Amino acid sequence: AGARNHPPPLPARRSRRPRASRPGTRHRVVSTCHSLVVGIFGLYIFLFDEATIADPLWGDPSLVKVNIAIASGYLISDLLILILYWKVIGDKYFVIHHCAALYAYFFILRDGVLAYVGNFRLLAELSSPFVNQRWFFEALEYPKFSKANVINGILMTVVFFVVRIAPIPPFYSYIYSVFGTEAYIRLGLLRQSAWICTCVVLDVMNVMWMIKISRGCIKVISLIRQEKAKSSLQNGKLD
Repeated sequence: AGARNHPPPLPARRSRRPRASRPGTRHRVVSTCHSLVVGIFGLYIFLFDEATIADPLWGDPSLVKVNIAIASGYLISDLLILILYWKVIGDKYFVIHHCAALYAYFFILRDGVLAYVGNFRLLAELSSPFVNQRWFFEALEYPKFSKANVINGILMTVVFFVVRIAPIPPFYSYIYSVFGTEAYIRLGLLRQSAWICTCVVLDVMNVMWMIKISRGCIKVISLIRQEKAKSSLQNGKLD
C-alpha cells in the first residue's frame, strides 16, 4: 500500500498568557480581593467607628479586630505561598513586610490596644489592586503605552502616594503628640517599640516602592510625549 499523505500540522496557537504562572496569578487575585475587603472595611472604620476615633490607643477594638484578623489570615497564607513558590513569586521585601505587620497585629489582637492605628495602616492596602493590575497587564503582554496600561500606571502612582506616603507626616506627628502621655505610657515599652519600629520599617519600604513607581511613571509619560512630538513633527513635514 502507498504511503498516506498526512495533512500538515496546524500551527501552534500563541499563548495569550505567556508570562503568567498559576501561582503568580492566584497570588495576585487573592491579594486584590484581600486589599479590597480590608481597605473598604478599614475606610468605614476610619470614618465611622466612634470608639477608636475618640481614643485611638485604647478605644474598643471590636470592629478593628475583625479587620486585623482578616488581614492576619491573609498575610500568614501569603507567607506560606511565597515560601512554597519562592522561585516563581518569592520576594524578600514582601517577607519583611508581612512579618513586620504580623508582629504589630499580634498586639492588637491579643491586647486590644492601638486599634485605630492598626486600622489606619490597613488603608494602605487600597493601592494594591492597581499594583496587581499592572502585573496582569505585563503577564498578558499588553503594550506599555496602551491606554489601559498608562491609565492604570497613573492611578497606581497617585493612589499609592495618597494612601502610603501622604499619611506619613501626620502619622508621626500624632506619635509625637501622644509621646509621654498617660495613655502612651500605659502601653509599656514592648508595645510602644512594636508600634513605632514596625511603622518605621513599613514606611521605609513604602518610600522605596514609591520612588520606583514614580520613576516608572515619569519614564512612560516622557516617552509618550516624545512619541507625540515625533508624530506631530512628521505630520508637519508631510504637510
